[in-house]
Amino acid sequence: MGKGELPTGTEYAGRVPVPPARPFLDTFRANLKETFFPDDPLRQFRHQPAPRKIVLGLKYFLTILEWAPKYTFSFFKADLIAGITIASLAIPQGISYAKLANLPPILGLYSSFVPPLVYAMMGSSRDLAVGTVAVASLLIASMLSKEVSPTQQPSLYLHVAFTATFFAGLFQAALGFLRLGFIVDFLSHATIVGFMAGAATVVSLQQLKGMLGLQHFTTATDLVSVMKSVFSQVHQWRWETAVLGFCFLFFLLLTRFFSKRKPRFFWVSAAAPLTSVILGSLLVYLTHAENHGVQVIGHLKKGLNPLSATSLTFMPSYIMVAFKTGIITGIIALAEGIAVGRSFAMFKNYHIDGNKEMIAFGTMNIVGSLTSCYLTTGPFSRSAVNYNAGCKTAMSNVVMALAVMITLLFLTPLFYYTPLVVLSAIIIAAMLGLIDYEAAMHLWHVDKVDFCICLGAYLGVVFGSVEIGLVIAVSISILRVLLFIARPRTTVLGRIPNSMAYRRVDQYSTAQSVPGVLILHIDAPIYFANAGYLRERISRWIDEETESSKGEETGLHYLILDLGAVGSIDTSGISMIEEVKKIIERIDIKLVLANPGSEVMKKLDSSKVLEAIGHEWIFLTVADAVAACDFALHKCKPDNSSREDAV
Repeated sequence: MGKGELPTGTEYAGRVPVPPARPFLDTFRANLKETFFPDDPLRQFRHQPAPRKIVLGLKYFLTILEWAPKYTFSFFKADLIAGITIASLAIPQGISYAKLANLPPILGLYSSFVPPLVYAMMGSSRDLAVGTVAVASLLIASMLSKEVSPTQQPSLYLHVAFTATFFAGLFQAALGFLRLGFIVDFLSHATIVGFMAGAATVVSLQQLKGMLGLQHFTTATDLVSVMKSVFSQVHQWRWETAVLGFCFLFFLLLTRFFSKRKPRFFWVSAAAPLTSVILGSLLVYLTHAENHGVQVIGHLKKGLNPLSATSLTFMPSYIMVAFKTGIITGIIALAEGIAVGRSFAMFKNYHIDGNKEMIAFGTMNIVGSLTSCYLTTGPFSRSAVNYNAGCKTAMSNVVMALAVMITLLFLTPLFYYTPLVVLSAIIIAAMLGLIDYEAAMHLWHVDKVDFCICLGAYLGVVFGSVEIGLVIAVSISILRVLLFIARPRTTVLGRIPNSMAYRRVDQYSTAQSVPGVLILHIDAPIYFANAGYLRERISRWIDEETESSKGEETGLHYLILDLGAVGSIDTSGISMIEEVKKIIERIDIKLVLANPGSEVMKKLDSSKVLEAIGHEWIFLTVADAVAACDFALHKCKPDNSSREDAV
């Protein structure tokens, strides 16, 4: 029996059958469902009467209908404490972040009233505390200021900001409805770490205007422009403002350090911003510091959110900047909000639906844009306080919104004397918590490429702009994915002694090569992008193996391709396998396939490549393939006839 022949008995029964053919539409429908509906959201609606389907549909979009019937008084007590606690943080942060976005401070309070109520009805997270965030505020300021001046055209700037928020909400809701949440996954963990750290650095540098009491400051966000603006106005620095600002910054950082050391006193750090506002306002009021160069907020209008539906502007000259700002800030807000929500859900062992969260975020931003609010999401700092305060449900957001409502109706005059430098100190203290150098060092030790992505995002934001940093980070991430697809790994497998296991010889020092057999593992799907590379790489492996086996009794006779990791293959990949077969047959080497998947088998069968290779040379496992090759080798004719005759 020649080396290309195998016995017809049951000794090598571990062969791979070709799966039955399925209609194209069934296959297409299954792939579409797996891509966009992997969680099968309609399964609960099947086999239900129409009234029940309506109730389930309402519960899907209004999650408050799920938890409200089971709500208890003990839950309310916990949510009441948590809501009041996060309100004490939301009020000063809201005012601060609105100033950061070059918007009227009152909008920060408006944005902490309506959106949390919407999220409480629709959101699936129990711990997320909704409000404005510094990064989105900075993005709005940096992107809109290029087209509209917030000082010379304040009304138009406000209208464009509302329009950008509307587009952000529309985009977020569309992603949820169309099940396109995987787009947000292009913002990897490394990207977010670098981007957030860079944005925090830039935001902190921007606050030097308030800390030093400067009247005029650059609108650019890069480090060089900010430093140039600061040191070109040394003669205008106000020591009174600087002393006041750094004292409050020290107080805020001290309370945070204390709360970290003593977690049960988390409320000390949470209450510190509002305490700073109160103390700063009293100090200015008693000393009349506003007459000595200390800038204050001034008058804040009393009353609830006015409608802003008529303020949206769709003028051709401004709609593109509003659209671009909305899309970018919407993606950033989604990435932060969903990441924060999933983190706390993991701690409490429950699940949040990413697509439902997108719909909730989108709806609250659409409603917010119509009620004088700007972009909101679930910030980490506020959500962490909510979690540590012992919240049980999203009712804590309702309590926070009611506390903000009371502030809007009765307490806004009390903020007249709040010094801007205190707001700057609050922002800097919050931003320093976003610079996660420990996560960056962890990336360096674990994955150097991820660290480069993180560093690229950070440097892009700090030395370029927020948009440049984001583009750099996402581009590097996508490039890494493309390189993985275009240059998949091919590794040589060897047998682990005293076992039937075959593992990488570069990882397992005990793995032994099989005489006369080269086993290659392909580590990715085979597409047009990598077919040429794989053909060349396989040829090089064969050349190296042939060179190393010179002078040995048994030369190279079989090439086994382990296709266990090849989930799919296209026509270019099929052509590559066919070319490899022809190339190696010229030097009398037999091609053997191990562990091909159903999609690979169907396409190989349809293209007649399977028939050319031979069904008898397709095996379930590498061990079966090696056993068959070994059997065929030992049954070869023992004479010295040419290899062609042996075949």
